[in-house]
Amino acid sequence: MTPHTLLEVETGPVVLGAARATLEELVQVARHRRPVVVDEAALARMKPSEEWLGGVMERMEAGEDTAPIYSINTGFGSLAGRKAFDEPSDAAELSRRLVISNAAGVGRYVDEEVVRATMFIRIVSLTQGYSGVRADIVKTLAEMLNRGVHPVIPEFGSLGASGDLIPLAHIAIVMSRSHQGEDLELDSGEAFVDGAVVSGLSAMKHAGLERLPLGAKDGLALLNGTSFSCAQAALALYDAQNLLETAQVTAAMSIEALMGFGDAFIDELHQARGQRGQIEVAARLRELLSGSGLVDGGAGTDPIRQPPQDAYSLRCIPQVFGPVKDTLDFAAGIIGNEINAATDNPLIFPSLPSSRSLKAVSGGNFHAEYVAFAADFISIVVTEIGNITERRLFRLDDGTLNRGLPDMLVASEQIGMDCGYMLPQYLAAALVSDCKTLAHPDSVDSIPTCANQEDHVSMANNAGRHTRQIVANIETVVAVELLMAAQALELRIGLPATAGAKPGPASLAALAFLRSSASDDGRPIDHITQDVVLYPRLRKATELVHSGAVIRAVNTAIGAGQ
Repeated sequence: MTPHTLLEVETGPVVLGAARATLEELVQVARHRRPVVVDEAALARMKPSEEWLGGVMERMEAGEDTAPIYSINTGFGSLAGRKAFDEPSDAAELSRRLVISNAAGVGRYVDEEVVRATMFIRIVSLTQGYSGVRADIVKTLAEMLNRGVHPVIPEFGSLGASGDLIPLAHIAIVMSRSHQGEDLELDSGEAFVDGAVVSGLSAMKHAGLERLPLGAKDGLALLNGTSFSCAQAALALYDAQNLLETAQVTAAMSIEALMGFGDAFIDELHQARGQRGQIEVAARLRELLSGSGLVDGGAGTDPIRQPPQDAYSLRCIPQVFGPVKDTLDFAAGIIGNEINAATDNPLIFPSLPSSRSLKAVSGGNFHAEYVAFAADFISIVVTEIGNITERRLFRLDDGTLNRGLPDMLVASEQIGMDCGYMLPQYLAAALVSDCKTLAHPDSVDSIPTCANQEDHVSMANNAGRHTRQIVANIETVVAVELLMAAQALELRIGLPATAGAKPGPASLAALAFLRSSASDDGRPIDHITQDVVLYPRLRKATELVHSGAVIRAVNTAIGAGQ
């Protein structure tokens, strides 16, 4: 049982900076608009780097000769190392021009939850204390979250190295202004207010927030980092973990509907291989199948039918979902670290020895290879959830493979008159095929930019975009199994040969929950005996999968996860 399936949205604010931020907190803020507050300890942690930067600016203002310091008095990218100006006031103008020039994204606007997750991660990153920004920066980001100012971020632009410059600029342009006075409304970016796109200037005014003049380094500190790519990967991970849990429930329903063999899930079999995820998935399936009168054989009972072997899409669920689980756990470790990472450049370390006067250290924490790999791994394993699930859908529909159920799972009075569940399997096949294309690893690609200074990039944004689409696709595939397995179970227990057999409590709970839910058009999701319009049922079933409601209903019924 993954922790987030029991997640209850709290009303109190998430305190950022007091402890390590969690994926569950990110989701509550991003998806459920839980408020945030920045801890005073975090603001104190930011002070030393801010003070060091302030000292540099004071020396510049006093006329002291100041060497080039990247992002403070130099250009960016391939222009690094060249002093951009001598006048200290130009440092603020440098930050503002960076924001304006980088706000260059195109494409559809990403979902509100991605924007909010990005802002959440950016606050956490800046409060690590190495970025040299003042407290007003993170306080303003927090208040934008709390008051519903959601900058418009187009989906295309980031390479996942040098930071998510373009997407993050679309946030910074809304919250910041020129130090010389208020900008033109056209130069203030865009944001959503009550569902409508307005200028950043209007959105901030509507929320009662002041747009901030940027100081030295503030521009790059806001833009340079992995926050946008990480936000997409984090939300995809959360949904993928939930999806895997739900897919085990629907798989168990299909096993029962197809009168599968219990031998494939005996603990000794999986202990003999020793793979943790496989062992855990097999244990979960035994829990879900416990009490079933439809499963043949098990640890204490000989199988009746021979040979006691199902097709791989039933027999090998632990061997497929097990590595999916292990891979998602691995990705969770990476993403959990990245949510709490300082990822801009340069980072300021005042604690460096006194023998080093330059406390700003140029490195590559903005390079999002960790995030790109994690997103790619999620894409691959979630596609495999869909691959094996779709094979069970095909089997449920095929009268030569489904052990006596009617073709297309409809007991039609006139055979051939009704298509039944023929087309949902088509839908699943189309979605799985789409995922096979989307799951090609983005992280293996790189196109050099910035006069070859940035000669290797991660493409983490593309990886994050693709993994979110893959997860959404496979949520629908699992929703199709929920619908079809429920139909198949009812058909199975209505057949004379199995009329006295009952599914286990877990499947009965999932079946009852589905049947008690209204479809997207308000009609019941009932057993069909002739063709009906299916898309409202599919939409609702997908919503039930996405929300984790199926898991909660089953766990409540069988007392699991308590």
